[in-house]
Amino acid sequence: MRVLLGMALLATLAACGGQEPVVEAPRPVLVVHPAAGADTAPAAYAGDIRARNESPLSFRVGGNLVKRLVDAGDRVQRGQLLAELDPGDAALQASAAQAEMTRIGGDLERYRKLVAQKLVSQSTFDAQQAAYRAARAQYELTRNQSAYTRLHAPRDGVIATRSAEAGQTVAAGQAIYMLAGDAGREVAIALPESRIREVSVGQQVMVELWSAPGQLLPGRVREISPAADPQARTFAARVALEGEAANAVELGQSARVYMAQSGERAALRVPLSAVQRAADGKPASLWVVDPKSRRVRLAPVRLGAYAEGMVPLLGGVDANAWIVAAGGHLLREGQLVSPVDRDNRPVLGNAAPEMAATATAAK
Repeated sequence: MRVLLGMALLATLAACGGQEPVVEAPRPVLVVHPAAGADTAPAAYAGDIRARNESPLSFRVGGNLVKRLVDAGDRVQRGQLLAELDPGDAALQASAAQAEMTRIGGDLERYRKLVAQKLVSQSTFDAQQAAYRAARAQYELTRNQSAYTRLHAPRDGVIATRSAEAGQTVAAGQAIYMLAGDAGREVAIALPESRIREVSVGQQVMVELWSAPGQLLPGRVREISPAADPQARTFAARVALEGEAANAVELGQSARVYMAQSGERAALRVPLSAVQRAADGKPASLWVVDPKSRRVRLAPVRLGAYAEGMVPLLGGVDANAWIVAAGGHLLREGQLVSPVDRDNRPVLGNAAPEMAATATAAK
């Protein structure tokens, strides 16, 4: 009996000391190819039609606005009277300055005779001459101030906006009208920070009016602001309409500007969920499935500006690679996977992958 128990114990110990192969189960993963040409459609920016030359018109002196002769939308000619201030005070000042100049001028003539008779010194006469020149300058100044109470159009154009009403007291330099000149029409747009490097002055674009969908007008980027708006964080830009296109639009019309995407925007794209971000400042990476072994490896990649849902792939992985689209945080280097597409169909053929065995010791 003891012999049988001993043999059984030895057999049990031998079994415990052996090794049993454990097959690694592949993890199902969703895989995709980098999308080619998904973002090659031109970028569109909303804007409105403006005049190339927009001039705020204001009085050079302050006062009470007594006449407003034109309104927004009116076409004006160069030199046309647009508005008037109350000229009363300015006229009185000019009259007083004229009287003072006349008085000093009379004194100057008397001093001229006296100096000829050597009854006064030459220095006294010179002082009187200086006083007369000062009085004449003051008179001319007040006369100009009186003329400044009338606002005239500096050039031909259209009154785009009006900012004051008759009876209102306005300050010197306060804008009364905005004059849109006739020299060209443009589209004012705002470029986001993420795409400012993709647009350059002189770039050819197409413009579509909201009122005429499908009708594209040629244009080019004329200027880009060197600094972003502090609130909106966008860069103001102007698109000049070329040729007959400038005559086909009206001020204030809504428009859309189409620009061809740069090389970065037209590159391959991958889902944002596939990107593995490195916390230590290293480049971002993607999980790539080896088509033979069906094991994953982490491939560093170069990416463009992140967008909603997708991100441009600029280098590191080619268009034929199978990348893991989601769940990358659950994977490890060299892990065996079972790749499927978005319809849950197996990819990479039907051949069974190499199944690796790992030995575990039972204690």
